[in-house]
Amino acid sequence: MSRISACFTRLDGAKALIPFITAGDPNPGLTVELMHGLVDGGADIIELGVPFSDPMADGPVIQKASERALAHGVGLKDVLAMVAEFRQRNAETPVVLMGYLNPVFSMGYAEFARRAAEAGVDGVLTVDCPPQEAAELSGALKASGLDPVFLIAPTTTAARVAEIAAHATGYVYYVSLNGVTGAGNLDIDAVAGKIAALRQTIRLPIGVGFGIRDAETARALSATADAIIVGSRLIQEIEAATEQTAKEQLTRLVATLKAAIR
Repeated sequence: MSRISACFTRLDGAKALIPFITAGDPNPGLTVELMHGLVDGGADIIELGVPFSDPMADGPVIQKASERALAHGVGLKDVLAMVAEFRQRNAETPVVLMGYLNPVFSMGYAEFARRAAEAGVDGVLTVDCPPQEAAELSGALKASGLDPVFLIAPTTTAARVAEIAAHATGYVYYVSLNGVTGAGNLDIDAVAGKIAALRQTIRLPIGVGFGIRDAETARALSATADAIIVGSRLIQEIEAATEQTAKEQLTRLVATLKAAIR
């Protein structure tokens, strides 16, 4: 059983909190401590963003986080090294890399999967790799014991949902609105209806992200979702903090979100 599957089994119906931060933001030396801070606050799974120069699915908040990380020269190899360092003190919390296909393609699917597994990565979500083109990457990931995680949008067709169901393991990530990360205008009733429909095809846990900015929204969505995914709000907290206070502030915010979905 993968660490991700074991996490949901351990929760036994309780809802998972999956915070997202960008590796290398605000600087590479702080990322691992921020990851431990997320766990201290109650994170069940960590999504770690791989900085990329053209993060087309991300809004301005996460785009700027990528820019700050790239300014420090952070690349995919550095992100894997951060996960390996995190694993020196935490062998249980699943880590999912979230990013774009180009760095993975450049390293080579099999090589990336091997190195990611060795570092202690548990799952990989490549935003711009659609399911109909994912067989080679998914196969490499699964061969190394990694879970391929996929996005499902409000506009995803039934045929594509079926393709995702065939490839995905671990969990699926439902994008709660049309737009980029950090966007607003979240319709909670519409999200709940969509999740109910997805459960007719998807047998994995369903996490919901994009547009979740506070405990109240997290609590409302947790009534139907299996996991709540929060990114832009956490990045804003990091951006507003000093390097000395970032971990403490992040831990406090995550604890508030976790308490809301219990």
